[in-house]
Amino acid sequence: MHEMSLAQSIVEIVENTAEANNTRKVSKVKLIVGELAGVEMHALMQGLKIASQETPMEGAEIEIERPQGTAWCMMCQKTVPLHRRGDACPECGSYQLSINGGTEFRVSELELGDDE
Repeated sequence: MHEMSLAQSIVEIVENTAEANNTRKVSKVKLIVGELAGVEMHALMQGLKIASQETPMEGAEIEIERPQGTAWCMMCQKTVPLHRRGDACPECGSYQLSINGGTEFRVSELELGDDE
């Protein structure tokens, strides 16, 4: 389950940022997780809940942006929506696709809270 290691990496990024900003509390974490990033969202959320215990991220609101998957179809010569890797082009049925969107995975924004 690689989602747990992803969650631990997110918590580490958040901890390092909080430390660099001399705060012990993060109130909100915004993530970008593309539709084709290969991440099972429920498992990631469970991993974040576990990994953030007793860290500045504990109890923080988590907001997730999910960019749509897209691919360049070599037959149609255009960008088409793609919801799962291995699917055919929705326009022509070709499998000659090159994924060009929806693979993002990153922390995009943090809201630091007030230390109490």
